[in-house]
Amino acid sequence: MSHAFKQKVYYSDTDAYGVVWHGSYLRWLEMGRVMMIEQAGHKISKLADEDIVLPVVELNIKYKNSAKLDDTVLIKTEVSNCEKFYITFQQTITDEKEEKTYISASVKVVAIDKSGKLYRSLPEPVLDILKQYNSEKSAVLA
Repeated sequence: MSHAFKQKVYYSDTDAYGVVWHGSYLRWLEMGRVMMIEQAGHKISKLADEDIVLPVVELNIKYKNSAKLDDTVLIKTEVSNCEKFYITFQQTITDEKEEKTYISASVKVVAIDKSGKLYRSLPEPVLDILKQYNSEKSAVLA
């Protein structure tokens, strides 16, 4: 199960030297995860209305190269692991031809309610999203 999109590097994404600021990568990673959920037919705001929030609890990023002003980057997102309490996404940001990797990241999210209480298992709407992307893993997710 994966999702990919292209993003142009704008001036606001860079530092004074025209190099992408490290925080811009985090924003693009989040965009990838949100777009993946939306592609499955769900909105983050609708999940929130159902009292489901998916905060990041662990983030591991390896910065390999620097993207620069006016580059076009490709953000790829896939679910690499799904356990009872959490989902782990593997994400990469490369140049649009995938010849150069700028970053690779592992991002773990959990499901909590709006008061911050951890769900004992991933809520059904989240499982439905994952099942849409990977039907052969549905037995593992259930």
